[in-house]
Amino acid sequence: MKKHSAFIAASRRSHARPAHPSLPLSVALAVGAFAAAGSALAQSPAAALPETVVTAARVEQPLSDLVADVSVIDRETIERNGANGVVDLLSKLPGVQIARNGGVGNTSSVFLRGSETRFTAVYIDGVRVDSQSTGGAPWESIPLSQIDRIEVLRGPAAAVYGSDAIGGVVQLFTRKGEAGVSPYLGVGIGSRGLYRGEAGVSGASGLFDYSLGISREQSDGFNVRTTPGYDPDDDGYRSTAGNARLGLQINARQRIEANFMQSDMNSGYDEFSYNPASPEDDRSKYRLRTGGLNWKAQWTDMYSTRLSVTQSDARYETTPNFYRTDTQLNGYLLQNEWRVGAHRFTADLERREDKLTNAPGVGDFASPGIDRSRAQDGIALGYGFSQGAHTLQVNVRHDRFDEFGSQDTGSIAYGFAITPAWRVTASAGSSFRAPTLYQEYSEYGVAGLQPEEGRNYELGLRYAQGDTTASVVAYRNRVTNLIGFDYDSTACVSNFGCYGNTGRAQYEGVTLAGSQRFGDVSLRGSVDWQDPRDLETDLLLVQRARNYGTLGVDWRLGSWLLGAEVQASAQRYANAANTQVLAGYGLLNLSASTSFGRDLTLIARLDNATDKDYQLVRGYATAGRTFYVGLKWAPKY
Repeated sequence: MKKHSAFIAASRRSHARPAHPSLPLSVALAVGAFAAAGSALAQSPAAALPETVVTAARVEQPLSDLVADVSVIDRETIERNGANGVVDLLSKLPGVQIARNGGVGNTSSVFLRGSETRFTAVYIDGVRVDSQSTGGAPWESIPLSQIDRIEVLRGPAAAVYGSDAIGGVVQLFTRKGEAGVSPYLGVGIGSRGLYRGEAGVSGASGLFDYSLGISREQSDGFNVRTTPGYDPDDDGYRSTAGNARLGLQINARQRIEANFMQSDMNSGYDEFSYNPASPEDDRSKYRLRTGGLNWKAQWTDMYSTRLSVTQSDARYETTPNFYRTDTQLNGYLLQNEWRVGAHRFTADLERREDKLTNAPGVGDFASPGIDRSRAQDGIALGYGFSQGAHTLQVNVRHDRFDEFGSQDTGSIAYGFAITPAWRVTASAGSSFRAPTLYQEYSEYGVAGLQPEEGRNYELGLRYAQGDTTASVVAYRNRVTNLIGFDYDSTACVSNFGCYGNTGRAQYEGVTLAGSQRFGDVSLRGSVDWQDPRDLETDLLLVQRARNYGTLGVDWRLGSWLLGAEVQASAQRYANAANTQVLAGYGLLNLSASTSFGRDLTLIARLDNATDKDYQLVRGYATAGRTFYVGLKWAPKY
């Protein structure tokens, strides 16, 4: 029921006290991850890692120069993921937990290092996406079928990106055209009437490169609300998405690129007002559009400029019980970069314009409409240094809002290579999240709300040599002015309560991760021990486990690639009072893929192979055993 988003958002900020969990699977994952890390000392083949990332400092950096905690998901991993959504894929990364009200197409949350879902800044091809109604990205409407690469930065980055990046940043990229012509066509079927089809083409010729894609996916779904009093029907979904990315290399030093993506998701959910005598099919309708125009000029070997103009539109609507909210974000970025030997300087000017339009409510819970906008201007300066054993990154940023004044943020990170393989890192940074327009101007809103502010400290030890990686990262992120829902407040027009800067929270923990390859067998694992806590009540935050992790193995057997993966989570709490327990769980996922000739690839997955019954959100079911098989044709000319 998004029409009561004030209460939904408030409940997601509630907290609960941790219990001492019994989690044999988590122990097994820890042993696996330590085994991968320990084997690092004996192996030294070559690693197959992406060469550069852009998320850490908003400019291209070699992976070897990174001080930040970053994970990369490449095209092969996405394609092998089968029919799952973006949040399912992210949940397999270190430091990431998710919550979802049912299956694909239902309200989803992503918690980076235990922080609130609204504390993650999300970009698609450099276009910022967010909801100024509920706060945070509309994860359920991001189509995995159109995504080619994902970069996840754990830890605050407000000194680089401005508002929202308290917990981290997720950048998603669509396919970019490369030399030649590469068409593709894919079909797949799965459990519960799942059907998936996709087609596209990418390529480059002369100065022009292009990538076009379209996909359609639908499923009969399952009953997401099994509680008596809700409609017992299956809650399926239908999704259509497409994207276009076009580039023109004007000359050797100047390039223009345009990108566009649209996704339409229509999914079932169960309204609380179900009447067996006249049942209604409750539907959630999501529409997400992103578009950007970029110009980059390499003026000299040392100095370059990038100018970006972007826009995103996120709409959510329910029927037949009507509710509709629209968020539009306009972005303008002028980025300058100077490279002088081992030194890198950046200077950015950025403007962001937010607009929220909520249609007036109808029926018993009618609410006034909202038509509000605001603007924020920022200037960011950065300095990077990498030479020999030393790596340094310093960023400062000043943001000014036309509502509540200015906000200053800064960060410093240092890495020292003890040996060519071992590296120690340390960082500190500040961050903030501006209140949403809904939190300020809805019937529950308070115009004088202040930004939520974070302070983060982090230490890391990493090993990378050949086919081996291992890391341990410890962090503490304390947030003040936390915006919550105060049911006793009279600061707004609502009789039910109002938003307010009522809380403080602390997100601290340790992440252990490792990977190792032994010939045709690859092992990977990660374990998180964390304590996301409400400092006002000394209770654990809702829907977040203190211990969780993954352990996976891939085995190359002839032309086949076979995979097995275990995901495990300790118990969580569903309410702030610590009385409603969501039990821990362990999931087993299996996969297999093979190629037929050069052009055909078969992918098969069996998720939740043991048919585990568990919940991510109290009162909402999750998918049981799920099978998917797909065939993709992708020649290259």
